[in-house]
Amino acid sequence: MLKLFYSPGSCATASHIALEEAGAEYELQLVKLGERQQRTPEYLKINPKGRVPALATDRGVLTENPAILAWIAQTWPEANLAPLDDPFAFAEMQAFNAFLCATVHPTFAHKFRPYRYADDPAAHVAMAAKVPATLDEHFALVESRLADGRPWVFGDYSVADPYLYIFARWYQRDGMGHPEQRPRVRAHIRRMQERPAVRRALEQEGLPLI
Repeated sequence: MLKLFYSPGSCATASHIALEEAGAEYELQLVKLGERQQRTPEYLKINPKGRVPALATDRGVLTENPAILAWIAQTWPEANLAPLDDPFAFAEMQAFNAFLCATVHPTFAHKFRPYRYADDPAAHVAMAAKVPATLDEHFALVESRLADGRPWVFGDYSVADPYLYIFARWYQRDGMGHPEQRPRVRAHIRRMQERPAVRRALEQEGLPLI
């Protein structure tokens, strides 16, 4: 059986939601980031990067949300979680997920974990101060994508939506920018939270609706 290594409310929740959407059989394995369990020798044997998520499969361990999300969509095609019959559209979805992974997520890390990028405490302060304006720029791009009234990032629901949802949740926190200026992003959050699979994943992780 699949085993998803996760921490509640982390980016791993995107893969958790996708597994629920797919109707997959899986187990959850909690990794307590606050206790640095991701750096223990036992976990580093599973994911040497010391991050979540990690998804243990019968062929080995997958890491990185874009890869895990694409694998779920391809493994359960009947769930319609990606445009599998259109290589260009699938690449567009992957490009969006790469943007979330490589651009949006590190911006949050400049606020949450600036020590990854600099040792100087003054640099930590400077990085954190820049985060709200940078996040506003990132989410302006998302807002623009949703401006034509589409309910989901690519019109039809896909694994890009739970991935966006996690970062959109983080964006609502105090001091992260001006999420009130992104009403379509907020509407996307509401639509996500109406989905049974999303509610099941949130309940399993002990997370509230927002």
